[in-house]
Amino acid sequence: MATARPTRVLIMGAAGRDFHNFNVFWKRQPDVEVVCFTAAQIPDIDGRVYPAVLAGPRYPRGIPIHSEDRLESLIRDLEVDQVTFAYSDVSYDYVMHQASRVHAAGAEFRLLGPGQTMLRSSRPVIAVGAVRTGCGKSQTARRISQILKRLGRRVAVVRHPMPYGDLSRQVCQRFASVRDMDEQHCTIEEREEYEPHIAMGNLVFAGVDYEQILARAEAEADVILWDGGNNDLPFFRPDLDVVVADPLRPGHELRYYPGETNLRMADIVVLNKMDSAEPEAIATVEANIRALNPKATLVRANSPVTVCDPAAVKGKRVLVIEDGPTVTHGEMRYGAGLVAARRLEAAEIVDPRPYAQGSIRGVFERYAHLTQVLPAMGYSDQQIAELSATVEAVPCDLVLIATPIDLGHLMTISKPSTRVTYELEEHDPTLLERAVVAVAARGGERLGQEGKAARAAG
Repeated sequence: MATARPTRVLIMGAAGRDFHNFNVFWKRQPDVEVVCFTAAQIPDIDGRVYPAVLAGPRYPRGIPIHSEDRLESLIRDLEVDQVTFAYSDVSYDYVMHQASRVHAAGAEFRLLGPGQTMLRSSRPVIAVGAVRTGCGKSQTARRISQILKRLGRRVAVVRHPMPYGDLSRQVCQRFASVRDMDEQHCTIEEREEYEPHIAMGNLVFAGVDYEQILARAEAEADVILWDGGNNDLPFFRPDLDVVVADPLRPGHELRYYPGETNLRMADIVVLNKMDSAEPEAIATVEANIRALNPKATLVRANSPVTVCDPAAVKGKRVLVIEDGPTVTHGEMRYGAGLVAARRLEAAEIVDPRPYAQGSIRGVFERYAHLTQVLPAMGYSDQQIAELSATVEAVPCDLVLIATPIDLGHLMTISKPSTRVTYELEEHDPTLLERAVVAVAARGGERLGQEGKAARAAG
């Protein structure tokens, strides 16, 4: 009797969720063969191979990664039966356009749910996610970390994956210093997420294999803080699920995948940026939160900006550099930098587009909504050099840097510059704190029980 052919699966991804889904679900399906990944959103991912050391013995040559542009031909040429979509921060229109492409090419379209992909931890897990990229998730995670550290808890921050280098060397990454980031050749995007936590004294873990990462984090921490990215679902099952919403993009909480899922699952919803949004927009987002998740605790918050040298801005021609993901696939036209420049009465916000160098020109072509700010793109040494050359070419009096990291560590900025920072400022600081304290207390009880068991065994 002939053996049935395994189901041939193609995973659509962006070097993050796709690898996780493969590791915890698809790799374990005996009747499935993953024939390839496709890549989108992030440059220079396609053309690589998911290595055999990670893929396992059933894939001795690894799994190829192709451009998503080739989706239809890949389905045909590789005889794909099923396509599973595995990346985030995309509109419902976009997801269903991809589903239509898949169906028209003759394959099935599938989305895995959180029950199939979340890992369980032996430590308490607090997850921080969002309905869109750029809502203020990072400062919310920092605020939670401050509460935990004040309680004396050791915090391990586990960051949503950004494995843009050699995947076989990024299986389980641990960062405790800026030097660690230098040695592991972190991109600007990675540094923007890791460096603020490291400055607070937290350990940061990231990589490709999140079961191994979780085990390492559990060994060194009392509480796991999942710092989600790209409005993705948590990889770990949370004891407290905190989701950030953004009234500068009202309605997006209902129209993006999987942001609405995050919102519906949340224990706490942080309605951020209330100090810079219009009252009508705030009311719209609050009504949507109440309609989708009436049981969630609503934490209203501001995201005030601070400029290191505010006097340097007034009356100057200013180049504004913003956090890259927020203003690119996050679709924000501006961020904290432009807000600060306007409030401090800059004479002119210089349009960087005519001076863009190399791949930075392509960024502006792809994200045509960007007209006044320069996104901090740096997925490779070459792109960092092109970003630096762009900054040098812009005729301005001041460079206003609104990224979470010191760009001066990565490139030379010869012009006068100053930084913009932002933190979470809750209207009622007790709401978030009470919830975090409760989770930490449960973790303390668990640690006490472990200690008793260890003493008894000794």
